[in-house]
Amino acid sequence: MELDSCASSDALLMNVFCYPGVSRDGRISALLGAEEGVSPCFGYRARVPLANGKFDRTEVDLRLGNLLVEAKLTESNFQSAQKKALQTYRDFSDVFDRQQLPQMGDHYLSYQLLRNVLAAYALQCSFCVLVDARRPDLADAWYAVMKCVKPIELRTKLRMSTWQEVAQAAPARLRAFLAAKYGIKWQTGYDQRLCTALVTRLR
Repeated sequence: MELDSCASSDALLMNVFCYPGVSRDGRISALLGAEEGVSPCFGYRARVPLANGKFDRTEVDLRLGNLLVEAKLTESNFQSAQKKALQTYRDFSDVFDRQQLPQMGDHYLSYQLLRNVLAAYALQCSFCVLVDARRPDLADAWYAVMKCVKPIELRTKLRMSTWQEVAQAAPARLRAFLAAKYGIKWQTGYDQRLCTALVTRLR
């Protein structure tokens, strides 16, 4: 079912991390801050704790050892959710400055990012968002969430990378496939400006 859309971010993740030799090569893992040689787990059920002692059904796009990954390609945003739904999470108030979080009316924006940060906190993992460098709006949305994370140790475990950076680190044949199939090509100037702008905002 993850491959219902061959152009989806799930399919793209599988095309990259199931490509022969990628895990042994280690360059993409190093780029994302993951352990070398670990097997990818797609659609990982994080079981984020709720205040009532139960767990939610959050699925993280990818787990690589102690790294959780949320990937975006064609999707328009990170979704939204009612505030009362997010306030049922056990660690919500400990992790986020609720007043500063992106919100509209009775909804918090970037719901997928919020729950994945909560998953990283509960599992003591790092978390990386993978976006297309041609979508600076998604990078801005991630920055808006990152700056609201209260625990400094957790904030240092949060990062962003682009598919273009992944393509640059990929084996040559995979890099050619990503360019032909998804139009993902390394654009040095644009990628560097995007990443530099994000780092500057976080200082």
